[in-house]
Formats: sequence, structure tokens, C-alpha cells
Amino acid sequence: MPEPTKKDETPNGQPEESVAPDSNGAPQLPEISLEVSPPPEPVAEGKEPIETDGKNPEPPEPEPLQAVVAQEPSPAENGSNQPQPGGVKEQAESADSTVKEEGPCSPPPPEDANSIKKLSVELPNDSVPVPAMGRKDSVWSLGEGQGPEELDKPIDNPPLSTLLIESPQSATVFVGGDITFVAKVEAKDLLRKPTIKWFKGKWMDLASKTGKHLQLKETFDRLTKVHTFEMHIIKAKENYAGNYRCEVTYKDKFDSCSFDLEVKAEQSSGQSIDIRSAFKRSSEGQEDAGELDFSGLLKHREPKQQDDTPEVDVWEILKNARPDQYEKIAFMYGITDLRGLLKRMKKIPKEEKKSEAFAKKLDPAYQVDKGGKIRLVVDLADPTVELKWYKNGQEIRPSPKYIFEHKGTQRIMVINNCTTNDDAAYSVAAGDEKCTTELFVKELPVKVVKGIEPVKTTVNERIELECEVSEEGAQVKWMKNGVEVPTGVRSRYRVKCEGTKHFLVIDDASREDTGTYSIMATGGTSEAHVQVDLKPLKIYQDLQDMTVKLGQPIKLHCEIYPGNVPGRWYRNGQLIQPNDRINIIHRNKVHRLEIETSSLHDAGDYTFVPEGYSQSLSAKIHIIAIYFYPPRVHLESLNFPDNTVTIVAGNKLRLEIPISGEPAPRVVWMKGERVILESGHRVRAETYGDQTSLTIEVTEREDSGNYKIVLQNEAGEATATCVVDIPDPPEAPLVPVVGGDWCSMTWEPPKYDGGSPILGYFIERKKKQSSRWMRLNFDLIKELSFEPKKMIEGVPYEVRIFAVNAIGVSKPSEPSKAFTPLAVTSEPTMLVVDDVTDTTVTVKWRPPETIGAAGLDGYLVEYCIEGADDWVVSNKELTEKTKYTITGLTPGCKILVRVKAINAAGASAPRTLQHSVLVKEVIEPPKIRVPRHLKQTYTRKVGEAVNLVVPFLGKPRPKVTWLKEGKPIEPTHVSIRNTDCDSIIFIRKAERSHSGKYEMTVQVENHVDTAILDIQIVDLPGPPVSVTIEDVWGGNVALVWTPPKDNGNAPITGYTIQKADKKTMEWYTCIEHYHRTCITITELVVGNEYFFRIFSENMCGLSETATQTKKSALIVKEGMQVKTPEYSDHDFKEAPKFTQPLINTFAIAGYNATLNCSVRANPRPKVIWMKNKIAIIDDPRYRMFSNQGVCTLEIRKPSPYDGGMYTCKAINDLGEAQVDCKLEVKGQCGPGSDSVDT
Repeated sequence: MPEPTKKDETPNGQPEESVAPDSNGAPQLPEISLEVSPPPEPVAEGKEPIETDGKNPEPPEPEPLQAVVAQEPSPAENGSNQPQPGGVKEQAESADSTVKEEGPCSPPPPEDANSIKKLSVELPNDSVPVPAMGRKDSVWSLGEGQGPEELDKPIDNPPLSTLLIESPQSATVFVGGDITFVAKVEAKDLLRKPTIKWFKGKWMDLASKTGKHLQLKETFDRLTKVHTFEMHIIKAKENYAGNYRCEVTYKDKFDSCSFDLEVKAEQSSGQSIDIRSAFKRSSEGQEDAGELDFSGLLKHREPKQQDDTPEVDVWEILKNARPDQYEKIAFMYGITDLRGLLKRMKKIPKEEKKSEAFAKKLDPAYQVDKGGKIRLVVDLADPTVELKWYKNGQEIRPSPKYIFEHKGTQRIMVINNCTTNDDAAYSVAAGDEKCTTELFVKELPVKVVKGIEPVKTTVNERIELECEVSEEGAQVKWMKNGVEVPTGVRSRYRVKCEGTKHFLVIDDASREDTGTYSIMATGGTSEAHVQVDLKPLKIYQDLQDMTVKLGQPIKLHCEIYPGNVPGRWYRNGQLIQPNDRINIIHRNKVHRLEIETSSLHDAGDYTFVPEGYSQSLSAKIHIIAIYFYPPRVHLESLNFPDNTVTIVAGNKLRLEIPISGEPAPRVVWMKGERVILESGHRVRAETYGDQTSLTIEVTEREDSGNYKIVLQNEAGEATATCVVDIPDPPEAPLVPVVGGDWCSMTWEPPKYDGGSPILGYFIERKKKQSSRWMRLNFDLIKELSFEPKKMIEGVPYEVRIFAVNAIGVSKPSEPSKAFTPLAVTSEPTMLVVDDVTDTTVTVKWRPPETIGAAGLDGYLVEYCIEGADDWVVSNKELTEKTKYTITGLTPGCKILVRVKAINAAGASAPRTLQHSVLVKEVIEPPKIRVPRHLKQTYTRKVGEAVNLVVPFLGKPRPKVTWLKEGKPIEPTHVSIRNTDCDSIIFIRKAERSHSGKYEMTVQVENHVDTAILDIQIVDLPGPPVSVTIEDVWGGNVALVWTPPKDNGNAPITGYTIQKADKKTMEWYTCIEHYHRTCITITELVVGNEYFFRIFSENMCGLSETATQTKKSALIVKEGMQVKTPEYSDHDFKEAPKFTQPLINTFAIAGYNATLNCSVRANPRPKVIWMKNKIAIIDDPRYRMFSNQGVCTLEIRKPSPYDGGMYTCKAINDLGEAQVDCKLEVKGQCGPGSDSVDT
């Protein structure tokens, strides 16, 4: 960030403010005096250098001038938190001495007349504040510095130095003076010398700029073991000013330090600043080597002559212009240092526009406590102006809340009893001017005046918690055990507010309401514990012991308080649950247990236990029986022989058997040792008064057997047995034969007919993926086989059967195995002979037109000798291909061939050849079919694989031979594989020796065909043979080189030229893909010495090495004149000459025709078109064009009469030429039209 402007002190002790720059001049700045002395003792650690006043009081005796430092070096610039003394030196003309920069705190060193020499230098009057002097953000610095956008960024303090024990310090020097910067590194812990680099700006390495103006020096003191690095700047210039950086590196350690150098030039105190010359870039960088500014790297431009235009005050123009116009104004008046201009403009103090309406405006913001009063006051410059007050843009009218007052020129608005609604933006308008402010209303914390009191109560009582706060209508929050209390419509809690009192009400308390309740306000909290206990139990009527006759109702009754307490009933310690016979009633205080009909099991101890209490009520019940009848089972009412019930499996069975006995007996059904329960799902037993029943929902074969009925009461016990018999279902049917839409099924009769003969069978069918069965017959089938029909081909089906006897229909059989109706395919199509040899015949065909759901498994090929009837199967296994070769035939015989399609349903009808086939091979001449990409030169790089396939035709199998350059190919270098229809040449890793013309020969008996393949293996080229420096002038170097001896077996496509500075030898590319063998390298830096190297390039890339110039090119200073040889211009004048003549043309009547020719001539000739020796001028049917020497005559929709002799004539100053052609126009051919020829 830019530092705040300091105030200099005058000799009288009065502060003098620094004045902003002005076009008419500026007050004189304090002078800088440099104290030249031998190296002083280091300043004590922790102390800062001394900064003296801008001017010293005049002493009574003449004294040497003292130094005034423009700016104290900051720790951030020095690279250390502690100031490092002794870092800057200046060499005076008389003797070499060290300049010490004085700080603002420590006293000045004592003066010694024998050792101290004082040099007085007065600063030029540039109207720059003193603190800005010597800083890297100064607008006068032409070196690298901070950009204008970086000026306001905070500077972070870097960590303490890790290598530097003495860092260079910022300093100021005058133009033409010498200065030295010193950096010291302690070498006690270092094994070798550290590396140091000096930079100017961000990236400019000063090691390459050493010369007569810059010298770098290194020394080592063996006693103190300290490395000293010095940078000497000799005869400083203004463009040397800027920010410098010193970097020290040792292994993994790194340290750096930044410092500034400001170069001052003397200037008269009253001289005004010419902004246009002040912000122009320096152009002194071309004088010699060793310059420090970047302009030394730019092209040299001749200094422009001074403009005689009248002086213009640019500062005033910039002050009145908008910021977006600064760049345009700078360009207009020749200001090139736009960054410096922006910095300077930023330092100009802005003049606030004085308000015409307000003498004093509102403050930016006001604050008031809630309920308080605030006064907003403005002072008017014109008391007669009309004033309006606004709140959030809405005009405020006078009211008891808003009161307006007038006191002289003051206008006051008073806001009474401020609330949160008054927290807003307010503005006051006086004519066209307006000033605004913001009002912040501060709410006072709400305090708890009276806290909550603890409560102890019982259930069902009303609880009311009360709390009082300091403000009415305050927002509070009720909490229970740290959780907010719900206060919704259906909540048990109610919250109410009466003024400052807040209440939490619980109408019907329960034990769950016990806990810690608290209330929270903005200024405090209060809490209390609420305890809810049960009410004491009071027994108004206890249970009474009872004796009840068997079968009579039982009623137990008791009354307790409180009445809303539920309870539980127990018999002999077992919980009693209400059901159809037992009823439990609770009404207020009364609890009743009622049993409609008593039984012997109802006798016992009864207990009632109120919920939440440890007390209980007890009573005993006794059951007395009056008469008894033993139980009896009346099986005779079933009317079944031998008490045997027969039922078909799958049907429902329900046996209802009458019983008797007093008291009512207990009934138990049993099958073997298993008891049948009333709660069973499929098999269950039920008892209703005087009868019992057995129910089987869906009978199964396992349900057959003896069922036992046991009856028991107090008078005795009775048992009875009945038999349930179920016939077997048939076994799963078999499906031996399956057709396209039908099948044949058989089955066996059931093993057990249920005691009744089988009358017939029902058949059902369903799709395998479906669950719906369909009945196939409605009349009983007495046979044991059946053929279902009308099935869908390709869909899996299942079938099952039912056996029927006199009792009914049996349970269905298990489904058959799934089967799919399938049909054979149609016969194959388009059977033809594909090839014939002396022992084989190859046939091919197309698939059947109809395949069906069974698909196609393959084909069966058969043949027979002509005249015989025995068909021989050629392929033992099915073939899926539609082409087959029959082998092992006798030469000269004739055979017939047929093909069958096979699938899961069987074989299709055969397809037979219409004529017999003679077994004898047919000769076909060879033909090489060279691929299109092999008709041209086939190029590959060294190391790549070559794999070429060349197909050919011919019968019988041709003989293939390969030659390279007329010689056989060695199989160790190139692999060749031949098949019946192609030949493959393969090179695993190509080499340049594999390049050449390969000749392929294919021979069938006396027939031969040949083809030639051109293979080119390319590699990287070699470097150019030699590179020489032809000439050096100015910043240019002319290079000439010879092409490489080895072009890599490919044409050279270009060259890449690189240059390197002799000091760094870092190579940089000047140009790539350059095609010529000579070039001129331009824009070289004066004072540098360059080497050049050149790479060759072909289609594979750059050469692996480059050829470098043996000598270097030194770019010397300007002044040397290059003698330009005089060349005579070549005479390109030429008489007209037709390079492409006209040709005789045929045209169709009605379609545009064009005549074309080309002519070469210089100067450009005049072109004349003629028809039959008559010039064509302004004829709309003709259009003439001439482009780059190509002459065109377009005849629009010619007719037969446009035919004739056409001439093109070209004329220029050197001669003329002409060409002729004949045009024939033919008439359009069509119905009713005749052809006309000219």
C-alpha cells in the first residue's frame, strides 16, 4: 500500500504540509544530503536508522551539509523484520567511502572533522511528496515496480532471513554518480559457496548486463567466514531507477531481499513539470552494453523532433476528464508511461464539491435505544429553501411521533418513542440536493423480573407457571428439560400473556408432566421444578367372595378413587382378557368383571390391580354343580356305512356330529396322536352347544384315515371313531409325439379308485407360462390316449387329466413335461454349383423361406452317381453354413446333389440340382487385384511393421513368387505367406534396406500375371553438412548452409534454425519449417554474441543432431554502414504468347457454351474476341472474362447459327498474337425436332 503523506517540519517547528503537484509550479522539496564517511560501526540490533528533518536550522558557523533520507526502508523491502545497517554504499568522486542511511530514531553519529566528508545535493523540484521519494511505486521510476492495481494491497511481513546476515538497503543516487549494494552471507554452516543472483524488476537477470555501467564482485573473508557480494552501478542514469532483488540459494535453503534505487536529476526550484516529457519512456538503452532498463531490448528509433505546438496544461484536462478518457488524452499528447500517469493521478487530492443547499449535512448514521428519542439536524445555507424529510423513500408528515423544529438555519426532525419499525434509511431534500443517513434502533435486553416458582401437585390437577419480565409484549420461550414446549392447537400446554406477566398452563396434569421448566428472554432466564404425583388410592367398595351355581353368570364389582385410574383383572395369577363370554367394564370409579355362563374352570382367586398403585383387591369364586349327565357321541345320525366317509381329493369335507352331556362336555378331535385345534387353517374342529364338526377345506390324499372324537365332563368320558377315505388322482400323462400344432398323449388309470370304478377322464391344457387351464373335452374319454389340436407352434404347453367315478371328479394329475409343437422347415432355395475340381464339387444355397418356431439346426448334403438311386450322406455332422464341398469323388464321373434343412422337428423336403455335375476342374487365368493404397508408393518409418495383403484370382491354386529388384527375397528379412486367394508380405521391424520395388508373379499353368509394389522405408534425416555465417550487420545475421548428405530416404521438407547467446548458451528457436538454405536472422540484441545451429526436417521429423556454426556473430553497436550492392532490375516485358490455345468445340443448342485459352504477356494485353473475323462488341449474348491470363468467352444459349470460326486476339506494345477454333452447335434431339449442324 502507498504510505501516508508525511509532514515536514520547518526550522521553526511548524509542520508544513506537502502540496499536490500543480501546473504552475510547486513548493521546493527538502534537500537530501549524503554523509560520506568510512564504514561506521553497525547500529545496535533492534534500533532503526535516523531520519532528519527536511531542513536543518542554520548553525552559527558554516558546516558541511547533512543527509536527509527521503524514505525509511521498510522490513518488507529489505527481506527481514529487523533493519540491516551498512547495506548501501555510494562512491564519491574524491574518494571511495560508505554512505550510511540515517533513521528516524537513533541519534546522529558524532561528527569527526578528520574523517567525515559531507556532500550536499539538492533534489529537483518535481512536486512529489517526500515519503514517495525512493519508493518503487514512484511515478518517476522507469524501472519495474508495482502496478497501479497493486498499490492498495497490504504488504505482508516476510519471515526472518535464513542466509543473509546483511541485506542491501534502498538508496538514492544522482545522475552520473556511483553506488554500491552489499549483501553478506555467513559461511560457518555452509560446505560450499552459496549462489547469488541479482535481478531488476521481476525477471531481468543482471548477470547478462555486466559492462562499464554494472559490475558484480564476490569476496570471502577467511577469518570471519563471511561471503561478501557487491553490485556496483557506475555513472547512474535516470532509467536505472526501479526495484531490485537479490536472491541467495544454498541446497534447499533460499533467501531473498528487495530494495529500491532512485536516481535524481538536478532541476531549478521554480521550473514547472512538463507532464508530456515526464511520462515518456527512456530511449537511452541503445548507447552501449550493460544497460539496466528494458528499452535496451527494443528496436532503435530515431529521436523525434520537438513539436512547436503551443503549451497545453494537460493536468487540468485530466482533472476534468472521465477515467475512461485518460488513455485517449495520453495518446493525444504523446504520454507513453500510462502506468506512471495513473499513479500520479491517484495521488492528486480530490476536491469535494461544496454543497449549495446544505451548510452541514446529516451524519452518515445515528443510533438510538428502543423507546428513546432521536434528533436529526441539518444546517441550511439558504433558510428559505423548502425542506422535505423521507423515510425509505416515503415522505414524512408531521405527527406526534415525528416533530419538525426550526432554529435559525437549522432544521430538526425529532422521532419520539423509537421502535424497530423506525430502523430505516432517512433522507432530507432541499431543492435538487439530498443528503441521507441511516438510523439504527438498539433493542434493550428483556430481563426476568419475577422468576418461576417450583410446583408440587398430583395428577388431574391444573398447573399454572407464572413469570414476569421487564417489558410488555416481549417475546419469550418456554422450555421443558431443555426442549421447547409445543403450544399448538392440539397441545396440552397453553401459553398466555397479560402485560409483563407470562403464564404456562397445564389443565389436566399427568405424571409425564414432571420435569424442569424454564423461560428464556433476551436478557435472562428462570427455571423451576414441577413434580406431579399420583393421588392416594381410596377403596369405597372392595371385592366380595361369591359362590355361584354351574351355568349361572358371575359379576364382580368394586369402587375406588380416583375414578379415572384403569386396572387389570387376574384369575389364579393369570391375566384375564375380555372375549365373547367375559366382559370387563370401567365407568368412573366403578370396575366390573362379568361372566355370562359360569363353568367349573371359572372357580378360583380373582384379583383387581389399579394401574400405578401397589395395592390390589381380591375375592374367591366357588362353582357348585346341581346335576350331571355323561357325554355321548351320536354317530348314527351320519348314515354312512361302517362310519366311513369317502370324498374326492380337492373337495371340501364338513362332518357335523350331534353330542350330549350335562354339563356341556369338552370336545377333542384327534387323528392318531395329533390333536385338531379350533384355530387350524385347512383342518379345524369346532363345537357349538349340542354338536361338534370337523372341516377340511381342500382334501388331500394324506387326509385319509381314522378320526377319534373324545368327550369329557364331570359325569364321565365318551369316544367315537369315523373313517375318511379319498381316492388317488391319475399319474402325470406322457406326450410321446409332437407335431406342428398337435401332440399325442397317453396315461395310466389311478392306482386307487376310491371304492368306485372309473367312468372316464377329463383333459386340460395350458401354456407353460400361464396359470389358466382350459378344458379340452366335455364328454368323458374312456380311452387312455388323446390328441390335442389347434396349438400355437413354438409355445410350450402342459397337459393334465382328471379321473371321474360315481363319487365325483378326482384331484388333477401332475402336469406333463412341457412340450413345444414344432414343424419342419421348407426346403432350401437357390441350390447352385460354386466350384468343381478333379475330386471335389462345391455347392452353395440359400436358407429356407419358412423356418418356423423350431429354428434351423443345420443342413444335410447328399449326392448320388448319375443313373443310381443310392443317396450318400456327404457330411456326417450338420453344417450351419450355406456352402459345402463334397470330397473324395472320382474324376470324370457325373453326380446329382441335394440338400435338406434339419431342425428339432425333423428333415425338410430336399432341394436337388436340376442337372448332373461333371467332376472335372475348370482352369481360370490368374488375376492380381492390387489394393488402391498399394498402387502408389507405400511409405513406412524405420522400426514400424509392414503387413501387406495382395489378393488374387485363379484356378487351380496359382503359384506365387516374389522378387525384389529382380532378386529372390531372403526369408530371414521378409516373411511371405501365400493362401488360395491372397499373398501376405510381412516385415516385423522395417529398415531402410527394405526399401525397393517388389515384383509379385502369379502363375496358373501357362497363364501369368505380375504386379509391382513400391515400398519406401524412411528415417530421420541427417544434419546439414555445414552452416556458415555469411554476413553480420546491425542486428541482423545472414546464414548459409548446405543440405544434409542423408535425407532419411525422404525429401527434406524444411529446416529449424535456433540461436544461443554465448554467455548462457541457452538455445531458442528462431524459425521452423524453413525451406530455403539461406536466411537472415533479425532483431538480435546489440552487444550480445550469438551461435546458431540448424536441424534438418523430413516427413519423419527433425534430425537427431544439428549443425552449429563454428564461429560466433557479435552484434556490434550501430554506426557501421552496410554497403548495399546495386542490382539491375530484370526486364519482364514480353510480347503476347498463348500458352493454351483454343480447341474445337461442340455445343448443344439452348445450353451455354464456353471457349477458353490462356495468354502470357507484360504489360497486360488487350484481348479481342472475333467471330468469323468480325469483332464481338456489346453483344448481350456474349460474355468475356479475363483472370490471371485465362481468357473466357461465354455464349449464352447458342443456336445452330452461332456456330463458326472464333478468334481470340491479344495485343500489347511489344506485339500481338491470336488463336482460332471452330464451334459447332447441334440442335436438341427430341420428338418432332431435327438435328441441325453448322
